Amino acid sequence: MEGGEQTEKSQGERGAGCCPLYHEAVELVGKRWTGAILRVLMDGSLRFSEVGQAVPELSDRLLSERMKELEARGIVERKVDPGPPIRVEYGLSTMGRELEPALSELQRWAARWLGGHGASPERRSAARA
Repeated sequence: MEGGEQTEKSQGERGAGCCPLYHEAVELVGKRWTGAILRVLMDGSLRFSEVGQAVPELSDRLLSERMKELEARGIVERKVDPGPPIRVEYGLSTMGRELEPALSELQRWAARWLGGHGASPERRSAARA
């Protein structure tokens, strides 16, 4: 086999496509506001209103929708303390906690590349304003 044939085969094998499970994970975690919700829950369980305060631009309607999705997927656990008063807290499940290294690494990457010196000229000028 000549060198050119090997290169073509290697490129073809690499271009086989995206893993469906990887794609599903990226779509799940990358859904609007989901990453921010998961980030604040990494610090511990919170009540609904506390999550809303920690992510101030997030509407209650959308927060409720995302929390239901994350709970249905097994990433977030909803705990009800019957009180009185009744108190509901949300926290990461075991599955959700296993996301922490990946989310922490993404946060470090964002700080490095999106927070200043690695950002595009447009983003740098906007950050200075």
